[in-house]
Amino acid sequence: HLCDRRQRQMCIRDRFKTSKTTISMRKMKNMKVVLSALFGLSFSWNVCAQQSDIKDQGYVHKSSTSYEYPTDPAVLQKLDQWRDLKFGVLFHWGLYSVPGTFESWLLCSEEKFIPRRTKIFGDMPYDDFKKWYWGLSESFNPTKFAPEVWADIMKDAGMKYMIFTTKHHDGFCMFDTKETDFSITKGPFRNNPLKDVTYQVFDAFRQKDFMIGAYFSKPDWHCNDYWSRDRATPTRNVNYDIKLNPDKWKRFQGYTANQINELMTHYGRVDLLWLDGGWVRAPKEDIKMDQIIDKAREYQPGLIAVDRTVPGRNENYQTPELTIPKQQLDHPWESCITLTNHWGWWKDAPYKSAAQVINILTEIVAKGGSLVLGVGPTPEGTIEEEGIRRLKEIGQWLKINGEAIYNTRTTPVYQSENVWFTANKDGKTLYAIYALPDNVELPQEIVWEGNEPAGKMVLLQTGRSVKYRTKDGKVTVTLPKGLKNESLVFKFKQKL
Repeated sequence: HLCDRRQRQMCIRDRFKTSKTTISMRKMKNMKVVLSALFGLSFSWNVCAQQSDIKDQGYVHKSSTSYEYPTDPAVLQKLDQWRDLKFGVLFHWGLYSVPGTFESWLLCSEEKFIPRRTKIFGDMPYDDFKKWYWGLSESFNPTKFAPEVWADIMKDAGMKYMIFTTKHHDGFCMFDTKETDFSITKGPFRNNPLKDVTYQVFDAFRQKDFMIGAYFSKPDWHCNDYWSRDRATPTRNVNYDIKLNPDKWKRFQGYTANQINELMTHYGRVDLLWLDGGWVRAPKEDIKMDQIIDKAREYQPGLIAVDRTVPGRNENYQTPELTIPKQQLDHPWESCITLTNHWGWWKDAPYKSAAQVINILTEIVAKGGSLVLGVGPTPEGTIEEEGIRRLKEIGQWLKINGEAIYNTRTTPVYQSENVWFTANKDGKTLYAIYALPDNVELPQEIVWEGNEPAGKMVLLQTGRSVKYRTKDGKVTVTLPKGLKNESLVFKFKQKL
């Protein structure tokens, strides 16, 4: 169980004792910075724009610039089913959730990440920091974890698929792997009947008819065959010469393949394998991903592989991070964007409004993509009440307007200022979605150009027809009085 505040302070201080002396006064000063971060001090950023999220993360994966359609009919079929869903959740939950800090990246000594670490932990020696970070496995005990509650919350939010972080770059496994003891099933949570949290999460969401995705980090900074303990770790990459240590690398290849095989064989139906750490790829860090995916599909036919940022046969859809493509794209893609301004849980992190998320989702769908929304559970295993409130608002909007989002496809004219367009699969029924910004009142009229209607136009919020007029390709809709102040959806047949 988590210690109380005084006990936690003592525990952290004890971890930095040496065999001969206690921590120096300088290190104690650093520890005050650590404790402030752990026990209430948080940094606040503006989350009104995507640029703010990117700034907060410090490092964002760029999307691939080319796309290759899969050839397996089963994969194509499942990919088409996934494109119908449009809205999912991505859970980042692991050691980084215990103190509420950047997921894994504080372990990385590349120049761009050092300011993150020093901002919170001062000039704490790097080796001491790594010991402290990995030592969080001794206190990760999410006794309030209730996966069926998670599933209910996300179902009510209108989400249709989920992705769960089974292992991030720090190597801590959220599943019952046989390849290492560095997992939640070997720590304080080991005697809990829900200890194999990946199994429990997958099972709870399958029961709610979600498509199931497993996030898996290809690099593993805790594994001695990736970050060898007898060498420095100056970058995110493998820290030894693979050509001079082929046996060591071969062990890591086997380690990775075996862990993915465990996820594919012991955890029920899995629809997506979402692979992170795109720098682990051929030719420099070849882990034989083609063979791993082929083997996985023997157990999970039609599995959608998302080897993100690695274009080719194993990147079945692209994953722009914390951004939305500038233009409409005709191949499968998914923007991964956070509900707060962090992937994992941070104390007092500001949340995006429901209206922001709805408008982000609208733009993404109009451009041909899907949105997976990042949600970080607390170290106790709960979803914060503020997050639940935002998600519930999103779900209430989707219950009324969801037909303009789910099961839709793109239309050639997809935007007119802040009006976005989607189309039914038959291409005959169009939806115009007026994206209302936060803290703005609905106007008396809504105007767009292109996509002229024919016949009746229905406002989904009321289920009733609305008056409109067209002139010179411009459509003007007169809004009835008494509408709820939110983004509006208009349904109509397109003029031929």
